[in-house]
Amino acid sequence: MTRHTLFGVALDPLTMDQTVQRCLDAVRRGEQIEIGMVNAAKLVNMRRDPRLAEAVAGCDLVLADGQAVVWAGRVLGVRLPERVAGIDLFMRLLAAAEQSDIPVYLLGAEQRVLELMLAQISVRFPGLQVAGSRNGYFGDQEQGPIADSVADSGARLLFLGMTSPKKEIFTAGYGKRTGAHVVHGVGGSFDILAGITKRAPLVWQRMGLEWFYRTLQEPRRLGKRYLTTNAAFLLMTVRELIHRTPSAGSANRSHC
Repeated sequence: MTRHTLFGVALDPLTMDQTVQRCLDAVRRGEQIEIGMVNAAKLVNMRRDPRLAEAVAGCDLVLADGQAVVWAGRVLGVRLPERVAGIDLFMRLLAAAEQSDIPVYLLGAEQRVLELMLAQISVRFPGLQVAGSRNGYFGDQEQGPIADSVADSGARLLFLGMTSPKKEIFTAGYGKRTGAHVVHGVGGSFDILAGITKRAPLVWQRMGLEWFYRTLQEPRRLGKRYLTTNAAFLLMTVRELIHRTPSAGSANRSHC
């Protein structure tokens, strides 16, 4: 499937079902794929952080994790069929892994959060093979040995519960070395599955207000960040729209 370009970033126009199938096909074929997820904040930050931009661009699949990205695509004439939320893909792949006996590795979050999440997983996915797990607090010098530990575990799906740009940089530098067929950075999904934070109700998600729901839970930490990046993303969209829209004068000259 041909990629579509939005804000200079190549995106894969896949539905959730197509993405899940693509991941399962990779496991079946023994192929290695790395997944990059972009929302409004990350697209803004990619313009400020070349390492993040390069890491995302190097992923085999780049998907619209934010509803605002899908809406911006529609405004700018870039067709993205639907939002593929990172946490929803995470849950779908856990269910598929349980059904197909695919071992998984869970890397990220604080140790306490990781243990709470593992307890929840054992209840929700009792047949899931958890090949290994580790918290996400480690230095750069530990990345290689951690990647080797994932490879030694035999895990086929690797989920990274880390913040950006750490998870993208780890994926770019060590994703292939882990031996996992699918590497998926799921951000704060570990916290949600562990019950530490709550996900926005479905109606908020459909309205593109999941960011606002998260801000209400952590106003001091997230308030300024979301307001700043959302304003920057809106400005990016307006500038791109102006750039893509021919002026009245040029339009008239084209018909002379």
